[in-house]
Amino acid sequence: GYRVVVPLTTFYELPEIGQPVVVHVHTHVREDAIHLYGFHAQEEREVFQLMISVSGIGPKLAINILSGIAAGELIRAVTEEDLKRLTGIPGVGKKTAERMILELKDKAVKLGQGTAPVGAMAGITGDQVKDDALSALVNLGYKGSAVKDVVERIMRETPEPPSLDRLLKQALKALAG
Repeated sequence: GYRVVVPLTTFYELPEIGQPVVVHVHTHVREDAIHLYGFHAQEEREVFQLMISVSGIGPKLAINILSGIAAGELIRAVTEEDLKRLTGIPGVGKKTAERMILELKDKAVKLGQGTAPVGAMAGITGDQVKDDALSALVNLGYKGSAVKDVVERIMRETPEPPSLDRLLKQALKALAG
């Protein structure tokens, strides 16, 4: 198995032990370690990735922040420059909150204007399956351009969006052959 660190918001959404679960994973690679961070919703992962782009916020702090506030509420707090709400999150001081507002406001506005509300527990779409497959195959060492061509061809040839497992199996077969 793999150790995947999740925020409390994702932990509370997990099914009973032994039941299947879909977790959107962010792979964080450092020179001395590879860490996996998992999220119940794609939007949560996107907010996490935005946060770790802020100087001074690493993956551990970003997970703590998402454990203390829902992704949609965090986006609202940043876009509305709600310093009081942000400093109320454990681990976030005034300087960190100000830096988050400064560096994320424009990005957060764009993310908040997506088709689905941020933090919504939407179903998995074909685009999400495609993105997850691309990420997984690139992380396995395949070239990005070759992976993209193969995955897009499989998506076009399949009448309905395939599951991630099926898409990965077909892509690996095509890339190996």
